[in-house]
Amino acid sequence: MKINGNEIRPGNVIMHQDTLWVAVKTQHVKPGKGGAFAQVELKNLLDGRKLNERFRSADTVERVRLEQKDFQFLYAEGEMLVFMDTDTYEQIELQTEFVGDRAAFLQDGMTVTLEMHEGRPIGITLPAQVTLEVTEADAVVKGQTQSSSYKPAVLENGVRVMVPPFVSAGERIVVDTNELEYVRRAD
Repeated sequence: MKINGNEIRPGNVIMHQDTLWVAVKTQHVKPGKGGAFAQVELKNLLDGRKLNERFRSADTVERVRLEQKDFQFLYAEGEMLVFMDTDTYEQIELQTEFVGDRAAFLQDGMTVTLEMHEGRPIGITLPAQVTLEVTEADAVVKGQTQSSSYKPAVLENGVRVMVPPFVSAGERIVVDTNELEYVRRAD
């Protein structure tokens, strides 16, 4: 779908210079001389490069809609992660680095959302929160107050997070997968 350059909004995915870019920031500028334009900060979806580009209202760009599909995480095999399409039961393998730091939060049977463009995975969204067991937690230091101090803890997946003093090893907690931080005790 073609849109004018001044209609680009943050979060829009566009085809520019024969590759996919997502608009990170947009700023509309009306200089004293000349026509107005949109100053757009773009991030390449394939390799992460950033680019600042000016689009005039007369410029047209191709807005791309990404297809979102649910996949189920099956298992990790070396540097590859294996996912299954929940509709067609086809399996797809992705590099661990495609998921990044959050790969540690993948659990067997977890449903994730893959953003696809022409059958090629572009991005992945994990559930916002996961429940994990604390395997190690430092002892509480006497004199610490409950409200302001947190202590380091290691989760069953090896990730270190800061937890309140009352959390001890063996407890299950809910962790935010985006911020990598403690949310609450699990029920």
